[in-house]
Amino acid sequence: MPSTLDQLSDGALDWLGGSLDHFDPYSSSAPSATHTKAKAALELALLCHCASRLDGGPGRTAGATALVRTLWRRPDFPELFDAHPGHAATYGLICAALAPYGADGTSCRSAALARVDPGFLSPRGKSAYQRIEIRHYADKAGVRHTIEPYAALVPLSPLVADHPPAPDDEGPLTTPQAYALTHTAFYLGDFGRTDPGLTDEAGARAGDLVRRMLDHSVAHDRWDLAAELVLTQFILGTDPLRTPSGAAAVECLAKAQLSDGSIPGRSAALRAGESDTAGEFFRRAYHTTLVTALMALIVSSGRPS
Repeated sequence: MPSTLDQLSDGALDWLGGSLDHFDPYSSSAPSATHTKAKAALELALLCHCASRLDGGPGRTAGATALVRTLWRRPDFPELFDAHPGHAATYGLICAALAPYGADGTSCRSAALARVDPGFLSPRGKSAYQRIEIRHYADKAGVRHTIEPYAALVPLSPLVADHPPAPDDEGPLTTPQAYALTHTAFYLGDFGRTDPGLTDEAGARAGDLVRRMLDHSVAHDRWDLAAELVLTQFILGTDPLRTPSGAAAVECLAKAQLSDGSIPGRSAALRAGESDTAGEFFRRAYHTTLVTALMALIVSSGRPS
């Protein structure tokens, strides 16, 4: 009988595979907001990229991978990033980093990088978190940059640095702090492929903070954060399924999952309503469902040898 994690993964992947017309920014079913169109396509590409490195992963995302290859053949795809100037450079770099192997994506990659100002690839004026993100995608894209090595960034990162106290109703961290924490782990650990480079002491402190934030997320049905924090536990060297907090989070996500495999929002408070259109439901559900699928794929595949 499939485990809860496997059922969670299978359902999420089935929903994502059946929603590809919504991920295609050139489809009439895609969200009306250009920013959401671009972001959704990039997140789908990340799922495909990570799945391609796992045993059995590529086959389960075959339809999504085919769509990504189609989109990355279009040199006009990066033009969608211009609709959200605050993120355009980041999206361009991510687009280049996640370009499919081979000829597919060559022209799109070039067009995306042409939109990235060289100053964006320098440390000037950026937080440690931002520099870690830029370095991760620039290295993956093979782009020259002047961001300092990870060894210099780790002690300054949200995984190690002290955080100002959060309001009581937010848990140990504010929502932005919590996402900075999880994303930093994703980048430093290359989504479960490498050691994030923390000392034993720093790793223990980060692990305790993740556990406390995960307990809070489960207690308040914050599904998106729960999925990201479970993956963070894995990256920090823990088997989430053998921890009370990780196991509770997987059960929490399984209870939230609808019969079609989707997770209907970032949290119970933000879940899609029964009156939402198909497009509105997708906008609310796609990110958390995708993150849940990504987490389940990586955790269930174990650590690379």
